[in-house]
Parts: sequence; C-alpha cells; structure tokens
Amino acid sequence: MTERELLYVKTVADEKSLSKAAQKLFLTQPSMSVCIQKIESNLGIKLFKRTSNGLILTFAGERYYQIATDILKIYSDFEIEVSDINNLKKGRITLGITVYLATHILPVILPAFKKRCPNIEVLIIEKNSTELDRSLSSGEIDFAIMHTLPFHEHVHNLTTDIYPLHRDPLVLVTKKDHPLRQFALTQDGREYPQLDLALCEDEPFIMLHPEQKIRQITDLILNKANIRPVIALTTKSYETARRLACEGIGITLVPRQYLNIFPGSFYPDYYFIDEKHSPYWTMCVAVQKNAYVSKAAQLFIHMVNDKFGSTSIELNRAKEEL
Repeated sequence: MTERELLYVKTVADEKSLSKAAQKLFLTQPSMSVCIQKIESNLGIKLFKRTSNGLILTFAGERYYQIATDILKIYSDFEIEVSDINNLKKGRITLGITVYLATHILPVILPAFKKRCPNIEVLIIEKNSTELDRSLSSGEIDFAIMHTLPFHEHVHNLTTDIYPLHRDPLVLVTKKDHPLRQFALTQDGREYPQLDLALCEDEPFIMLHPEQKIRQITDLILNKANIRPVIALTTKSYETARRLACEGIGITLVPRQYLNIFPGSFYPDYYFIDEKHSPYWTMCVAVQKNAYVSKAAQLFIHMVNDKFGSTSIELNRAKEEL
C-alpha cells in the first residue's frame, strides 16, 4: 500500500463518490475508477459497494479506511516533524568535548545557541581527546571539539575529517624567578620571553598522562629538542601540573589558552619555546567521514568557529546532502 493508494481509498470513502473524490484529487473519474479497481484486485477483496446513498465501505473497506487514516496521520505528523527539524525548531545534537574545552567554550556558546534554538536538545559527552576519537568512530557523538597534533605531525585519519579552529602554543612553566630566567630573551610585542628548551635538559618535568593530547604533544616537543625528561611525577590535570610547577616541584608545558581558566594565587613564570620545536596544538572540530551533519550541528559548529576560530570552516557538502 502506497501513500497515494491510501489517500485514494480514504477520499472515495469520505466523499462516497468516485467523481467527487476524483475532482478533489484533480483526477478524472475513469482514472480514479481504474485505481480503485487495481487496489481491490491486488488485495483480492472488495472495499466498496454501491447503494442508493452512494459508495459505502465493506467490512474489509472499513478496516482499510481505519488503517489508511492512521497511516496518513503518521505521514502528516512526520512531515511536520521533519519540517521542524529542518527549520531548527526541534532536534538533538550529541557533542563530544574535552573537560577543559567545555569549561572554556560552552559557557560562551551554549546560551547563545539555546537562545536561537530553544527546542534543540544538546547532549554533552566529556572525555579526553583519545577517547573522543573512539566515540566519533563508533557514532556515539555527532562531532567533537578537541585538540589535535600540529597538522604537519598529524597522521592522516581515514575515518575522521578534521576542521582546524585555532592554533594555540604550549608555554613552559617554571616557579617564579627560576634560575633559568636569566637565560630568557624578551621579544618586543610578545607576551612572554622565549627560553631555549635545551637549557631544561636536566630539569625534572611534571607530565600529564600518556593518553592525553597535552602529554603526546609534550613528548613530540621534547623529542625534537633531544631531551629525555626526568619525570618528577605524572598527573591527569594540567592545572595541577601548572600549580606544582609554580611551587618548584618541576617544570611543565601548558597550553596558553588554558592559563586563564582557573583564577587563583599561583603565579609562575611562563616562557615561549622556539618555533623549530613545533610547540603548539590545534583546537579543531572533528566529524566522522561521510557522516550526516544536521543543520543544528552545523549551526553549533559555525557558532564555535565564529567565536573561537581563526579560519573559515566549510563542512563537506556531501555530509549536508546525504
């Protein structure tokens, strides 16, 4: 049973006349008669019988009519719902994001997004970048906002499209007035002085967990500087690492973007590192290749890019048109 067949039978039953039903549906009476006969033939039963009051439904016809009415109502409701989803009046997005980026981004973006799309449900999955990669591949999340390696270090991913938003440097953190300070070079217009990383070879390092992107990028930076670090301790919190460095437990590397998230009384010294060591990571939006990206998700991504990105994002049109 097609939608058209359901509509034909329902209209004939409502009008009790082939000619009136045909007129209502902009068909000729012979065409309508042929259609009803074909439906009855395919079903192997009569749906209508002729009376002095016009066409009335048989018992089988009454059941057909009830089912047709229910199905056509479902069609209508679904069309309305699709229209609402398409016009951002209804829907849901599932966003994967790292804990610290959630602290940094969501208080800025979510209120503005909810104001524009009050009926779009936003589910937030907070994990580290490595876990988000897995969640994206499994389809648990629609897209992820996270950090990735510098693009020239990034291994081509066959399952994920990466859209860079912003490149953020990692800065070296030491206690206030550390002896290394005497070797730092102040540069005009730069927020922090620059320090030769080779001078840190014998310093104890506070490192993050190996599964975290900050640790992976720190390892790359130290490897480029030919440093095999003496690890004083390992933590999962960059803020713990920063505060311990402030207290002289060791030195560490922290993203510049994160320095202002936690206010407090810990004030270490910060140093930029020479560009030859590629001391940065890239905040990005990650989307599963060839995945459908809803209009609500596209809007959220573009709002993040407008506020935090430094380049224009053009999502793959194949995703939009699937």
